[in-house]
Amino acid sequence: MNIVHVYKDYFPVLGGIENHIRQLAEAQAAQGHRVTALVTALGRRSDETIMNGVRVIKAGRLMNVQSAPLSLSFLSYLRRCTAEADIVHLHAPYPPGEAANLWLGRGRKTVITWHSDIVRQKTLLRVYGPILRRVLRRVDGIIPTSEAYARSSPWLQAHLDKCFPVPLGINAERFRPDAVDAERIATLRRRWLANRTATRETQNEPLIVLSVGRLRYYKGLDDLIRAIATVQDVIAVIVGEGPLGGAWRALAGELGVVDRVLFAGEVSDADLPAYYCAADVFVSSANARAEAFGIAILEAMACGLPAISTEVGTATSWINQHEITGLVTPARNPAALARAITTLRDDAERRRRMGRAARQRIEAGFTEQQMIAGVQAVYERVLSSASRV
Repeated sequence: MNIVHVYKDYFPVLGGIENHIRQLAEAQAAQGHRVTALVTALGRRSDETIMNGVRVIKAGRLMNVQSAPLSLSFLSYLRRCTAEADIVHLHAPYPPGEAANLWLGRGRKTVITWHSDIVRQKTLLRVYGPILRRVLRRVDGIIPTSEAYARSSPWLQAHLDKCFPVPLGINAERFRPDAVDAERIATLRRRWLANRTATRETQNEPLIVLSVGRLRYYKGLDDLIRAIATVQDVIAVIVGEGPLGGAWRALAGELGVVDRVLFAGEVSDADLPAYYCAADVFVSSANARAEAFGIAILEAMACGLPAISTEVGTATSWINQHEITGLVTPARNPAALARAITTLRDDAERRRRMGRAARQRIEAGFTEQQMIAGVQAVYERVLSSASRV
C-alpha cells in the first residue's frame, strides 16, 4: 500500500501529533508499506530524506499564519506524492494541507485523523469554515481519536456515519515501571526533593506531581501553579517548553513557589519514562477542547501513575476514569485541583490502587499495536468501499 501522511511538522519537531504521525508512519513502513510524510521545513529550503523507512519530505516554509506554516512548494510536492497514493492520510488541524489536498490531491482514497477542533482561531474559521466543510464531505473516512470527541465536535456531528474512532496508542512496554532504570529514577527524585523539604509538622516526604507537554495556553498550567501555591508538601515538575514558558515561570515567582514548581525543560524520548516513574501523580490541567486526547496521560498511566485530569468535554475524562484510575476535576478551577492533589497526597494506598488500574487500562485498549491495527482497518474499509463520498 502507498500511504502519504500530510501535516505541518515531523520529527525532530516534538508534539503530540508529530509523535503520533512518526509512530504510525514508521510502523507502517516496517510492515512493508510505501510511506511518505509530507510536511513543511522550519526554513525556506526544502529537504527530502529517509528516516527509519519513511520518506520524509519537508517543503520550504515561507511564513506562518496563525500557527499554520505556508509553503508554495508544498503544493507541487503534494500533487506528485498523491498521484500514486492508495491512501492520503490528512492530520487535522492543518488547514493548508487539508485545502491543498481538496484541490490538488490525487490519491485513491483520503482519510483524516481528527486530532482536535480548531478552538482558538475564530477569525481563521470564518474564512476557512466553508472549505473545511467541503473537506469533511469529500474525505472517505474520518478517524476521531475517541467516540466522545466525535459526538461532541460541531464539525463531526454531521459525518458520524463515516467516523471510525481509533484511540491513540503508545508503546506500553517502553513505559513499564520495571523496564526503567531504577538508579535514574532515584537520581531524579533526589534532585527534585533537594529543592524543597517537607513543611508540615508530619515531616512527610513531599508528593511529586508531574506535567508533560508543550507549554501552550490550553495546558492550563497557570491553574496548576496556583493550586500548588495553596497546598503543602507538594512539588510540581513541569516537562516541556513552549510559548507560555516565560509567563508561567514568572507566575511561579509572583506566587513564591519557584522552589516547588520546577521547570525541567525539554526531555528526550529516551529519558521520559524515568521522569514519569520518578513522580507520584500525573496532572493534566487542560482548560480547553484543544486538549482533545492526552498522550501524556497514557504514558503516565502506563508507568503506573494515578492521574488527575480536568473535564474539558474531550477524551481525557474517558481515558482517566474518575475514582478508578485517578480523579477528574472541573477545568479552570485551581481550588478543585488543589483538593484533588491533597486527596492523593494523603492516601498512598489509594494512589497505588489507582496506579495499578491505570496500567491495566492502557494494556486493555491503548497500545501502539491496537492503534496501528485500528488505522489499518479503516484503510481497508475505505479502499473496499465505492467511490468517494
